[in-house]
Amino acid sequence: MTYSLDTIVARAKRRAFAFPGSDIYGWLANAWDLGPYGALLRKNILDAWRKHFVQERQDMVGLDASILMNPKVWEASGHVSSFSDPLVDCRKCKYRDRADKLIEDHIAKNNISLDEIKDKIWADSLTPEAWTFDQQTAFLSEFKVKCPKCGSCDWTEPKKFNLMFKTQQWVIDWEWKDIYLRPETAQWIFVNFKNILDTTRMRVPFGVAQVWKSFRNEITPGNFLFRVREFEQMEIEFFCEADEKKWLEWLQNWKETCEEWRIEKIWITKEKLRFREHDPKELAFYSKWTWDVEYLFPWGWGELQWIAYRTDYDLQQHMKFSGRDMQYTDPITGARYVPHCVEPSWWLTRAVLTAMIDAYDEEEYTNGKWEQESRTVAHFHKNIAPIKFAILPLVKKDEKQVEIAENIFRSLSKDYFCEYDDNGAIGKRYRRQDEIWTPFCITVDQQSTEDWETVTIRDRDSMEQKRIKISEIADYMK
Repeated sequence: MTYSLDTIVARAKRRAFAFPGSDIYGWLANAWDLGPYGALLRKNILDAWRKHFVQERQDMVGLDASILMNPKVWEASGHVSSFSDPLVDCRKCKYRDRADKLIEDHIAKNNISLDEIKDKIWADSLTPEAWTFDQQTAFLSEFKVKCPKCGSCDWTEPKKFNLMFKTQQWVIDWEWKDIYLRPETAQWIFVNFKNILDTTRMRVPFGVAQVWKSFRNEITPGNFLFRVREFEQMEIEFFCEADEKKWLEWLQNWKETCEEWRIEKIWITKEKLRFREHDPKELAFYSKWTWDVEYLFPWGWGELQWIAYRTDYDLQQHMKFSGRDMQYTDPITGARYVPHCVEPSWWLTRAVLTAMIDAYDEEEYTNGKWEQESRTVAHFHKNIAPIKFAILPLVKKDEKQVEIAENIFRSLSKDYFCEYDDNGAIGKRYRRQDEIWTPFCITVDQQSTEDWETVTIRDRDSMEQKRIKISEIADYMK
């Protein structure tokens, strides 16, 4: 079942997953702060990604680079001249939006066919991002696309809106130099390519991974954490031979590897994922071939990951602009060449959102009295669940139960994030842990104080309870 975004957002606020940014000052639009559980969810997704794609591979290394770079980097990469969206204004109310997204939403809402589009504006795809500005202008007019704010159909012609945030760096007294907050995390890897080659034992084919924040001055951010101006990416640039057979093999290899991680390690529902190949006219200026991995969000399909073949574009550009040699010398054959690059990268911020949406459920069940009840539960994989164990003394005032529960907490918290909860009826405590996605609840009861070696452990998904030894709890998780 698909639940509304409003339901997910309300729950995220109520259960300390995400809060509006600068909330006490009335919020800064489209800025969100991850709360205690949201921060742990992000960390666990990131840890699972790093373990699978970096730690467990011999052909990967990591990088952690600064946010600010020499502005020539962005000239070389093409971002200064090409990193833009088509901006349109409503002439009546001055509302601003992206032309391609307005058109995309209108096509989906009205089930407009490709034949209709070909007939009226001569575009040969259903992807407005691949259209010319003239075609976007024609569609807005021919199909009477309304302004979401005032309902008018009077739009300006699209114009380029650069997405990079500009700031200034002080050089000497009263002199400032324009620099940019990074709009992506890939360029640090390309700029450091030779440094990594010269200081490690890595040889092509190999990859470099980096996780960091990026900033984009989006025209229309929205949909909770999906489109924000400050976000995180899990970036991989995998350098390989220029041979077409080789990079095609790596593209396929990365598609399969990423699918394994999505399905088996973090439990994203397979039926809600799809691959979408970019239209040739839609491709980014640096890409020859790109696949998006899209998830079915409450508002429709949206990009979660991309797998792109960037050719040797980036290294060639930096070699040209910096004057530094970016060629690789094969230690066996002696061949010198500029490596090509496959980019299998993720939106970390969107992965957090996807996990919250995909795991959320409201279900009916029969209690021990054969009565129907309902509960809100999130079926997170234990790998990414914010809290792994909740330790619950059945009777708060029983000193022996409290002592045992606190000992268990101290022992388990060395390896896992746990929560100690002694407030309220045990049933309500179970429901709360269900809603914050805790896979296991450990209840210390009267029998625990008699034998001092057993507790009841409850499974979140099945709600099944069983008696186990305290010494077996860690193994139970494994």
